[in-house]
Amino acid sequence: MTLEFRVDRKTPQIRSCFLLSLGHHAAPVPRAGAFTRVSCSIMNVFQDAVCTLNTLQTNASALEQVKRERGHPELQLQAMRGFLQRAGLKVDELDRLNIIHVTGTKGKGSTCAFTEQILRNYGFRTGFYSSPHLVQVRERIRINGQPIGKELFTKYFWQVYCRLEETKDAHGGSMPAYFRFLTILAFHIFLQEKVDLAVFEVGIGGAYDCTNIIRRPWVCGISSLGIDHTSILGDTIEKIAWQKGGIFKPGVPAFTVKQPDGPKKVLQERAEEIGCSLSVCPDLEEYQSEGSLRLGLAGHHQRSNASLALQLSHTWLQRHFLTGASVVGNIYIYDVFTGLAETEWPGRNQTLKHGPVTYFLDGAHTTRSMQACVRWFNEIAPQHERNAGGPVVRVLLFNATGERDCGAMLKLLVPCFFDFAVFCPNITEAIATCNADQQNFNVSVENMLTRCLDNQQSWRVLNGQEEKPEAELLIGGGLALVAERHRDTLVFPCILSALQWISQGRDSVLSDPNKCVIPVKPSINAKAALLREAVNIHVLITGSLHLVGGALKHLDPALNS
Repeated sequence: MTLEFRVDRKTPQIRSCFLLSLGHHAAPVPRAGAFTRVSCSIMNVFQDAVCTLNTLQTNASALEQVKRERGHPELQLQAMRGFLQRAGLKVDELDRLNIIHVTGTKGKGSTCAFTEQILRNYGFRTGFYSSPHLVQVRERIRINGQPIGKELFTKYFWQVYCRLEETKDAHGGSMPAYFRFLTILAFHIFLQEKVDLAVFEVGIGGAYDCTNIIRRPWVCGISSLGIDHTSILGDTIEKIAWQKGGIFKPGVPAFTVKQPDGPKKVLQERAEEIGCSLSVCPDLEEYQSEGSLRLGLAGHHQRSNASLALQLSHTWLQRHFLTGASVVGNIYIYDVFTGLAETEWPGRNQTLKHGPVTYFLDGAHTTRSMQACVRWFNEIAPQHERNAGGPVVRVLLFNATGERDCGAMLKLLVPCFFDFAVFCPNITEAIATCNADQQNFNVSVENMLTRCLDNQQSWRVLNGQEEKPEAELLIGGGLALVAERHRDTLVFPCILSALQWISQGRDSVLSDPNKCVIPVKPSINAKAALLREAVNIHVLITGSLHLVGGALKHLDPALNS
C-alpha cells in the first residue's frame, strides 16, 4: 500500500495524510517539510494510527480541557465546535447525515443496533457510531453494519488528525481528547462515504456530550434510565434524566421507553421547555406481527429496546417518504421484524460454546443492567446444564471500572451459586505486545489490581467467608499473579491468564500455540481439579464491556481480523 506522507517540520515523526495506491517497499525518510510517497504494510500504518489516537487519552491539553470544563460543562460543546471547524467540517454539514440520536443509561447501544439493522434491511446505506469498542477501535464507526476497514480508517484518521495538528499552535496547542476525536472522525467518515442516515449513540449523558453538536436530528430516543456516571451527570435519577433530555431539539420528535415517575416527569418538562413532542413506546406485545416476534438479542430487557427501535425507525421512514402511508405495508412490516430478528450486538447477552466450555458474556456495569444480566443468566444457563449429561462447574469472571458500585453488582451475582469467582483487570495480555486498540493509559496497573483485590474481598464477605490475611502479591519478571489460599476466589494479572486457568486446556481456541501461556504456581493449578473433572464449564463474564471485549479478543479470533 502506498501512502503520501508529510514530515513534520518540528519533529522527525512522519504523518500519513492520505492513501493513493498499492505497493510493497518503503522509501527513505525525506527532509522535514517535504512530501513523499512510501509503501508499507496496512497493518503497520493502521497500528501507527491507533497508537497516535491513544496519545489523546492522556495528552496534557486533553487533561487541561477536563479540568477547565468540569465546572462549566457548556464549554464542552463550544470546544467541540471549534475542533470540528479545525478539522474542516461545519456544524450545518451534519444535517445532511439524517441522524437518529440515542441516549440512555442501559440499552442505548442495543437500541441503536436494532434501529440500524431495520433501516439497513430496508435498503439504506447506514452509518452507526457507538462506544466503547470491544476489540478494535474501528468497531465504533460502522458502515452498513460492518466496522470500517483498516485502510479507510487509516486514510480518514490521518486526514482529520493532520488538520487538527496543523492548527494546534494557533489554538494554544490543544488537541481533542480521545472520544471527541473519534466523534469528529465519525462525522467526517459518514459525510465522505455518503451514508443515507447515521445512528449516533451518545457517549455520556446527553446535554453536554460532544455528539450533541448535532443541530437537526430526524428523531431522538432515550432508553432505560438508571444511576451511572454520577460525578458528571448528578447523583439522582432525576438529575440524570435532565442531562439525557438535553439531546431533544425543537420540533424533532422524541421517544422514550417506560420510565419511573420521577425521571419521566423530568423528560416531559425538558421536552416542553425545548419544544418537541415526547412519546412513550408501547410494550412490544402491542405490535401486530404474523407469528411470534423474535429478537436477535437475548434477554427480556431487550424487548423495550426493540420497541424504541421500532418507533425510531418508523419515524425516520415517515420523514424520508414524507407520509406514513408509504411505510405501513407488508414490505415494511417484513423488513422491520426481520431486522429485529437479525440484529447482532456482541458482548451483550452473548453465548459462545467452545466444546466443553461455554461462555456467557454481558457487559453489564450498573446495578440495573446487572439485574438484567442475572435474570438472563439464570434463564439460559440451566438450559445448557440440563443437556450437559454430567456435573457442571460455574465460574464468574468479573471486573468493574470507574466509580461503579462493585459491591452492589457482586451482591446480585451471589445467588447464581458460582463454584469459583475469578477477578482480573481489563488487561488483555500481560505482555508488551498487547493490542494497541485496547490500551488504556488513564488507570495504573497498580490501581487496577487493587480494585480486583477489593472485589475479591467483597465477594468473600458477601458469601459469609471469614476474612483472610491480605493477599500476597507475588512479583517476578512481570505482572504479578495473586495467589489466594481460599479455593473459591482467585485474582489474575490479565484476562488471558484468567481464561487459560478457567478453561484448563479444554478450549481449543485458547490452546492456540501462538498464544502466550503464563506460568501458574502448582498450588494454583491444584485448585483447578474441579474444572478438569467437570463435564462442562460455564463461565459468566461480566461487570465491564472492556472486560468482555478483552475476553472476546481471545475467544473470537474473527473479531481481530
